Order: sequence, then structure tokens, then C-alpha cells
Amino acid sequence: MPPADRAFDDAHGSSHNASNHNGSSHNAGGTHDPQAAAIAAFWADARIRARLNPIEVYTGPGISDTVPPPAWSFGDDPRLADDLLDMVLKGQKTATASALRDYEEEARELARAQDDLPGAAEGDLLVDTDLDLALPEPGLLSILLDGSGRPRALIRTTDVQVVRFGDVTDEHARREGEGDSSLAHWRRAHQEFFHRSSATGERVDEDTMVVLERFEVLVPAEARRAARRNGLA
Repeated sequence: MPPADRAFDDAHGSSHNASNHNGSSHNAGGTHDPQAAAIAAFWADARIRARLNPIEVYTGPGISDTVPPPAWSFGDDPRLADDLLDMVLKGQKTATASALRDYEEEARELARAQDDLPGAAEGDLLVDTDLDLALPEPGLLSILLDGSGRPRALIRTTDVQVVRFGDVTDEHARREGEGDSSLAHWRRAHQEFFHRSSATGERVDEDTMVVLERFEVLVPAEARRAARRNGLA
């Protein structure tokens, strides 16, 4: 899922894994993977608690209901992942941000992989001017992991904007909730993170494009109620 909260990872296996303070993503597939089993068990319970498919009570789960959504953790290290997740669970964080370049690089890697497939025709490789970006969309579900990779929350994206770094607003910074929740703190923290997470050491300036996401917590319900009390719902 790339915020100064999320980071791209080839293992993500989904369209939502950027580099947001937000770190590594995980593929929930693989029946012999303990983490995949934990994610599947969390999803089986969370989708019922979130009442995502009430008819399932009567008909049983369909194939789409049994496939977990993308699972990822915040930040680029376990401690940061735990700290930001804790803010979400306390209702102090309902937004995140990612560098657009991370989605672009993911699209390039996918294009290169497809170009290497047998039978790929010349000219099939995507170029920078025609990248098929897998940006998050409103309604997208994600499972948040803690620093050790355990599933802890189910969230739903409610709003997505792509803006210049210099155009990020005070309101977005407040919803991210980090530090003193000020825009000045947001700019310092994300400028450092985006630079640190860039594979090429690309500098971050006012024109760097960022993907801003807002989300709501579906499970646990107490996190959603806490966000409401904090004016972040």
C-alpha cells in the first residue's frame, strides 16, 4: 500500500503498495506461509465485523470474499510501523502520503517484467509517458500490519489526491497526526523520508508529486469511534 508512511515492495502483490512513512507490503498468498495464514484468519473475522457482506451469513463466503485485501505496514522500519499503527488505533491518524514516483517505478518494473514474458511483442514495454499507474482509489480495503507483520486493522480508503509537495494543506497534516500535527512538521518529516526512501537519492522540492490518502478504520471499531471523538472521522 506508498505513504511517507508506506513503502513499495515487490511482495505486495497488489496495486496499493507505495512508500509512505509507510513501509513494507506483504502478499497474503501462500498456504504454507504463517504470516499469510494469520492475514487470512484476520480477514475472515474482520470482513464479518465490518459487515462488508451481510448476505454471507446466509449464503456463505464467495470466492472474492475469501481473498484478503493488500496488507502493509507503515514506515521503513518496525518501530515506525508500530508507532504509526498505534496512532491509527488511537484515532489520531486517518491519512497518509506517498511519493508518486514510487507508483511510477512500480509500473516500470511491471512493464519490464511483462516485456520479458515469452511472446511479448516489440513495443509492448510501457514508457514513462504512458505508465499504467496502480494508484489507490476510494473504496480500496487494506489490512494494516504491525512492525512484526501481524495484522491489526482493516481500513478503507475514502479519498485520494495527487498534488505537489508544496500544495499539501494544514488539514492533511492534521489528519496524519504526526509530531505536533502541523504542516511544518509534516513537511520536514516527509521531505526527509521521501529522500531517504528514494533509490536514486532524488531530492524533494515543492514540485515533487505526492499521493495523499484519507482512510477510515473498519476494524477495530473502537479506533473508528476514537477518530470520531478526535474530529478525524
